[in-house]
Amino acid sequence: MMTTTIQRIENGALAVAILLVMIAAHQPWWLLLAAFLLFDLSALGYLRGARAGALTYNVVHNYTGPAIALSLYVALVLTDRTVTWLALLAACWAFHVALDRALGYGLKLDDFAHTHLGRIGRGSRG
Repeated sequence: MMTTTIQRIENGALAVAILLVMIAAHQPWWLLLAAFLLFDLSALGYLRGARAGALTYNVVHNYTGPAIALSLYVALVLTDRTVTWLALLAACWAFHVALDRALGYGLKLDDFAHTHLGRIGRGSRG
């Protein structure tokens, strides 16, 4: 229980940090909100069943994608190519994952309601 609380707090702090970096870097911070639901399209995998849904959801709802996008952005900057949209994609994606985790939406286990942070939805101890 305490580890779940710590994970939720640290992810909330990360979401705030991403927002502050966007503001400090004079980037469109509102993009974090505008793009927020796009990443939830990964839940469409649930149309094919719980296992497929958990897989597609989990592939998108972790920090690997944003880390790869940001690493590619940095690699391109080091070769004198600035592709700002990659950094914005990484920020929006990481913000989404962080805010989801802060709200208790973790990686999916058996079905949508069972996550690594505990149960969500009706019947949860929320």
